[in-house]
Amino acid sequence: MSTTELAELRRTIGQLRQCVGALRSRYGDASAVRRLANDVERLDIDTAELDGHPQAVPAQAKPVDRVPVPDTPYDPALWQGADDEGVGGYKRDQR
Repeated sequence: MSTTELAELRRTIGQLRQCVGALRSRYGDASAVRRLANDVERLDIDTAELDGHPQAVPAQAKPVDRVPVPDTPYDPALWQGADDEGVGGYKRDQR
C-alpha cells in the first residue's frame, strides 16, 4: 500500500470511529455496537501492521463488565415444554 492509500484508510477509520461513537450514544452498549467498535479497532490494528508499526493495545480498550451467575439451580418452570437439544423431542406428548 502506498502512503496515500494508508492515509486515506486511516482517515476512513477515523470517520468510522466517530460513527460508532454516535451509535453508542444512541443505542448504548448494545452487543451490535460493541461488535462494530471491535471491528473498527481491528481495522486500526491491521492498518498499523501494514504500515510497519504494530500497536500493542487498542486505543479504546474498556474493561468488560462481568455478570455474576449464581450456583443455585434454575427454576424448573423455565424449562417447561422445552426439548433437550439433540434428543429429538422425546417430551412432545407431555405439553
